Amino acid sequence: MRLDGFNKKTGLFIIIYHVLLVITWGFYFSFYTPSASMIVASVILYFMSGLSITAGYHRYYAHTTYKTVPVVEAILLFFGSMATQASALKWAFEHRLHHAFVDTDRDPYSVKDGFWYAHILWLFKKPAPVDNKVVSDLIRNPLVMFQNKYYIWCMLGSNFLMFLFVGWLLNDYLGAFVLSWWTRLFFLQHSTWCINSLAHYWGERSFSQEQSAVDNYIISLITFGEGYHNYHHTFANDYRNGIRWYHFDPTKWLIWGLSRLGLAHGLKQVSSYQIKERLITTHKQELLEKIQTSITSRQEELVAYVNTLSDQMIAKLREARKLVEEYTSSKQQENNPDRLKALKSEIKTVKKSLQMDWKRCRQLSRQLLHSEPTMA
Repeated sequence: MRLDGFNKKTGLFIIIYHVLLVITWGFYFSFYTPSASMIVASVILYFMSGLSITAGYHRYYAHTTYKTVPVVEAILLFFGSMATQASALKWAFEHRLHHAFVDTDRDPYSVKDGFWYAHILWLFKKPAPVDNKVVSDLIRNPLVMFQNKYYIWCMLGSNFLMFLFVGWLLNDYLGAFVLSWWTRLFFLQHSTWCINSLAHYWGERSFSQEQSAVDNYIISLITFGEGYHNYHHTFANDYRNGIRWYHFDPTKWLIWGLSRLGLAHGLKQVSSYQIKERLITTHKQELLEKIQTSITSRQEELVAYVNTLSDQMIAKLREARKLVEEYTSSKQQENNPDRLKALKSEIKTVKKSLQMDWKRCRQLSRQLLHSEPTMA
């Protein structure tokens, strides 16, 4: 565990506020019962500050997966300051290092140093100074630089203003102080830290076997959609983390909603063909590893079968993509209905064949988990 050089300012703040909050909870809940309105207000602020981290600090500043207007950017920075997770410049710098050097000694919060190091203990270590070359684009952003220069005042001011507003609105300043400020902050920080710890620890690696990031639906529920972390580390330039319609990703929905309102544009999205090809390649690697570790006979035959099947699937996928592009182009020209009909039939045939091949891969994977497989 790397804790050389104690970060006094951050470390003492985290320790003191956690201890005081536990003491305060004991006092507050012994003598007071929070109103439903106070709980709702605290949850709303929790989501607003949390989404400002995921949609603002993370997907906008760290990965530039979309563009937005200055008003939205200012709002994201205001509520991002409320989250008390450093300035957007420093946050994005550390996160870009995390992606560039994931699971190595240069990863600021590498899970290889232990679950608790990745979750919280890395904050007790003196951070590396911000390298302007890593965040050269953000250095040119006046709003980011203003927040970075006056971060302490932005953080205190945003929290204090919202505490006063909630206290005045509900005529409960004590509840606003305990719940909408410090309790919200406690849960928000730990939910963000879960992305560094749990999202590198508990789940599936469907898109990349090479690094520790995992996909986990449950984690996405407590991290505003950031739980599909293996996908994110594989395609970090996609504004989405959850790519399926049923994936819980409120950050994606927020960004998409802003684009519908004309407040965001240039949303970056990886093509479905690229995603499927990556799935095939990763599943191939997984099957080959299982064959090498689980099978004692016919290894060469099985390896050849998996390689052939995977290559066949990728070829069909690329063929389907080419046919779809040709179909789209022909449809725009609207001059050959017979050709359109033929292309549609070809696409359907290729996709059906691809689905059958994928089914064979899944069957082989299940067989490898239990016994010596038989090839179709």
